[in-house]
Amino acid sequence: MALLGAQLVITLIMVSVIQKLGNYSFARWLLCSQGLYRYLYPDNSELKTLAGVPKDKPKGKKGSKNEQNGKPETFHIPRNLDIHLEKAPVSPLDVIHLRFYTEYIWIIDFTLYSSIVYIMSEIYTSYFPLIDEFNLSMVWCLLVVLFSFKILLSLTKQYFTSDESIGERSTCIVSFCVFLLIAMMVLIVDDSNLEVGVDPAYDSFYENASKFLENQGLSSVGPASKLILKLSLAVWAAIIGTLFTFPGLRVARMHWDSLRYYGDNKLRALLLNLNFAMPFILALMWVRPVTRNYLTVRVFSGMEAPIMTSDQYDSLRLILIVMSVVLRLVLMPQQMQVYLDMAYRRLEEQKKEAGRITNVELQKKIASVFYYLCVVALQYICPMLMCLHLALMYKTLGAYSWMGLAGGPTADGSTAGGPIADGPTPDGPPAEHFQLAWENLKTILTTTVYRGVLGFGCWWTLFSFFLTTSLGALYQTYFRTSV
Repeated sequence: MALLGAQLVITLIMVSVIQKLGNYSFARWLLCSQGLYRYLYPDNSELKTLAGVPKDKPKGKKGSKNEQNGKPETFHIPRNLDIHLEKAPVSPLDVIHLRFYTEYIWIIDFTLYSSIVYIMSEIYTSYFPLIDEFNLSMVWCLLVVLFSFKILLSLTKQYFTSDESIGERSTCIVSFCVFLLIAMMVLIVDDSNLEVGVDPAYDSFYENASKFLENQGLSSVGPASKLILKLSLAVWAAIIGTLFTFPGLRVARMHWDSLRYYGDNKLRALLLNLNFAMPFILALMWVRPVTRNYLTVRVFSGMEAPIMTSDQYDSLRLILIVMSVVLRLVLMPQQMQVYLDMAYRRLEEQKKEAGRITNVELQKKIASVFYYLCVVALQYICPMLMCLHLALMYKTLGAYSWMGLAGGPTADGSTAGGPIADGPTPDGPPAEHFQLAWENLKTILTTTVYRGVLGFGCWWTLFSFFLTTSLGALYQTYFRTSV
């Protein structure tokens, strides 16, 4: 039984490519080769000159009293001080010291490599369908999903470990409760309205798993109940929604600033709005009465058949997900520049205020924008990377096609599971044991199961990201009064 075959060859080739191209990074190129520039904060000497603060007399090697104690020199300046910030191009030497730089480089580059592996596997399987062979590209896709989840979890964890993030911590707790309630409501919706396929997936899994346990001579009433399964999915969905809360708010803020300050070009404004609305459009494509029935069932006047077949609709949905991620990557440098311009906008906003501020506070206000550049980049791209690779797994394991064809091959090369082996596992070589276990696993984890689990995961990531960005846009529109 060839469990790996060409899949192992493709993986080994990509591992070799990763080793050879270790010094080249697509993620670094996105930040450092797209004309991005950052704002430099004024030093103490410049601030003293502008504010008319007397400069300290030279004290030789001793320096000032604060400098001797290891503390930065602190003095007060007017908030409305006329300061002009200098610009500097973002270079690799600048970003290497930023927070979450390693995580940013890793997830973007690994996603690129995993996408290449998936494309190569898809091309290979289109000519040579897999028979009793494991598709290793699914492992690469799963790793991207897990890495994205881990990074978003690490970002959210910062709000629970910092004493200065009480408001953010409360927001995360409230988001978890709200998303848990929404997920439980969604999971009771009938598949005729929302086609996530959880109920058919459970029925298929329950039937095949029960047969397997009976054939192995095990006394069992079957796997976990549907209530436990849906409760577990609801908890997972609530966690995902919580992790997407602040990324969604951040994306909404960058979208708002992009349209407000840089949306004079109609084409650019159209792309920005399309980029922002794609999660909502894609989430609607799982709602049968709104999209599928309208495109695949209804026959319009003057036509003899619906606009497209059901299989073509499934392919369209997958292609749109890929296109939305490509669009997000294309607009990423522009969105990052909009974020970096926040340093300038903060200073302009401060000039309208009365009172005084210390030089250290002013410098931190400007420097912190660039300091969190990689964090913002992760918040911008990670949710959609997770959705993309869930969709790729949904396509392959769910036996869909890119060309709108029916009866595409499953991950194991078949469209339905075979018979479950009767009786307990026989004695024999380990290879036979593994082969029997693999065959039984395929009969339990059928195409219907994959479609239900991955379909719900794909739809929920789109829906939760749309919901958080919508809340962020609502806040920017009606509640934020600052520039």
